[in-house]
Amino acid sequence: MTEPTALSASILLLIAAGAVILLLLLIMRFKVHAFLALVLVSILTALATQIPFDKVVPTLLTGFGNTLASVALLVGLGAMIGRLLEITGGAQVLSDTLINRFGEHRAPFALGVASLLFGFPIFFDAGLIVMLPIIFSVAKRLGGSTLSYALPAAGAFAAMHALVPPHPGPVAAAELLGANIGLLVIVGAIIALPTWYFGAYLFGLWSGKKFHVGIPASFLTDADRDTTVTPPRFSTVLAILLLPLILIFLDTGLNTLSVMGTVNGKSTWVQFLRMLGKTPVALLITVLFALIVFSGRHSRKHLEKVCDGALGPICSIVLVTGAGGMFGGVLRTSGIGDALSQMLADTGLPVIVAAFVISAALRVAQGSATVALTTAAALMAPTVAATGGLSQFDLCFIVVAIAGGATVLSHVNDSGFWLVGRFLDMDEKTTLKTWTVMETLIGTIAFVLAWIGSLIL
Repeated sequence: MTEPTALSASILLLIAAGAVILLLLLIMRFKVHAFLALVLVSILTALATQIPFDKVVPTLLTGFGNTLASVALLVGLGAMIGRLLEITGGAQVLSDTLINRFGEHRAPFALGVASLLFGFPIFFDAGLIVMLPIIFSVAKRLGGSTLSYALPAAGAFAAMHALVPPHPGPVAAAELLGANIGLLVIVGAIIALPTWYFGAYLFGLWSGKKFHVGIPASFLTDADRDTTVTPPRFSTVLAILLLPLILIFLDTGLNTLSVMGTVNGKSTWVQFLRMLGKTPVALLITVLFALIVFSGRHSRKHLEKVCDGALGPICSIVLVTGAGGMFGGVLRTSGIGDALSQMLADTGLPVIVAAFVISAALRVAQGSATVALTTAAALMAPTVAATGGLSQFDLCFIVVAIAGGATVLSHVNDSGFWLVGRFLDMDEKTTLKTWTVMETLIGTIAFVLAWIGSLIL
C-alpha cells in the first residue's frame, strides 16, 4: 500500500528519473558496487519522495525481503541442481546430445526451442537457472560469446512467462478483463513464437557477434569433476530436468483450471498438489531426486561438498537482486507508479494502445513486470467493460498488449535485470545493451502482433 504524498506527479517522475541516473552514475562512472549503490539510492529516493522517516527502513526491508523470498530459494536450489549436473557430467551429456541432434550451427536455436517447451509451465527465473549449466556447457564446447546461447533461451522463458497462461500474470489479467483463458493460451502461444524468434533468437545471435561475454568463472569448472566416473545417461539428465517442469505444472495448471471453474480450487487434493508444484518445493524435490540418482556413482560426502560449493558464488547474485527489489519497492511505495497511471488513464488512445502504453509506463516507473501487468489490467478493466463490441479475441489481444507493455525496458529498478546480468557475469552497461533491448523487442513485437490481430479478427 502506498503512502500518501503531497508531491505532484511530475515531481515524483523527476525524482524517479534522477534516482535511476544517479544509480547508473555511481555504478558505471564511480565504480561503486551495485549492492551498495542500490541501497544508498533507495534510501535517498525514499527521503526525496517524503516517505515518513519511521517508514523508510521498513520500506527498504519489505522490498528487499519480498524479493529474497521469491528469489533466494529459487537461486539456491537451482544452483545446486546446475552444479550437480555439471560436476557429474550430466550437463555435458545433454549439451552433446543437443549438438549431435541439431548440429553445432543450430545450437542456439535448439536451446531456445527447449526453453520454449520448458517455459510453458515453469516460471522465468526458475527455468533459466535450471537451464544455465546446459547453456554454459554448450558455450564452452562451441566457443564464442555466451550471449549467442543464453539470450535465445532467456528470451524464450521471458516470452512464455509474459504471454501464455498458466503463468500468473496473463491469468490474472485475463480474469480482470474477462478474457477466455483457453483462447488466451492459443493466442498467446501463437504470438509468443514469432516474438521469440525475432526478438530473442535473432537478436541473441546478433548480440553474440556484437558483445563477447565469456563463461562465468563460477560455472563449468572442472576442479571437482571426477573424470573416472561414468557420466549419467541422457534419459537420467532429462528426467531431472523434466521433474520440476511436471511438478510446477501441477500448480500453474490447477490454478488455471480453478480460475476457469473446472476444478474446485479449495479442495484438499488440489491445494496439496499445488503446494508440491510451488517452485521452491518443486526444486527441493528435484535436488533430492538428483542426489539419490547420483549417489550410486558419487559418495554422499562428495555430493554434499558439491551442493555447498554451489551456494558460495551466488551470494552476490542474491544480494544484488534483493537490493534491486528494494529499489523497485521504494518506487512503488512512493506512489510514482500510481501518479503515472493516473496521468495516462485518460489518454484518448485506442483501448489496446492505451493498455500497452499504461503497462509500459508502469513497468518503467517501478520495475516489477507483475505489478505493471496486474495494475494496468485493473486500470483498463472499466474502460474495457464500457467499450462495446469487443470480442473474446479482442480481449485476448488486449491482455497480450498489457503483457507486452509489462515486459519492455527492464532496467535497474527490476530485480530480473540484476539476476540476469549477474548470472551471465555482465556489467551494467552490457546488460542494458543486451537484456534491456531484448526485453523491449519482445514486449514491442508482442504488442504489434496483438494490435494487427485486433484489426484483422
